[in-house]
Amino acid sequence: MGNKNLPIAFFNGTVATTNGIYRISDIDLESAKKLVDENTYISAIGHEATAEIMTELLGVKILLNRIQFKQKVNQTAIVFKLNERPTEGTILSKKEIKDIGYSLKLMERLE
Repeated sequence: MGNKNLPIAFFNGTVATTNGIYRISDIDLESAKKLVDENTYISAIGHEATAEIMTELLGVKILLNRIQFKQKVNQTAIVFKLNERPTEGTILSKKEIKDIGYSLKLMERLE
């Protein structure tokens, strides 16, 4: 799974960042923590509350980092996915995110 030379990326949505073929699957919290423990990582999280929740979940500091990120072939991402899409322009608080609910996804760029 993935390339150990590429950092694990953190996203706040399952969005293809460039052309390619991707595989998206569920990942449990323990597996996500193991990936983070065994690899370097880079945040492309664009919302403060999401970065704070991911920090709590994964036990490492996940920074707000609104960058233009392009996932490379064989690079793995851990995605924070809300259970519902908020209305346009809504900035959710941590409490609102927790009330909506979320899951973690593993997003791998295959080619």
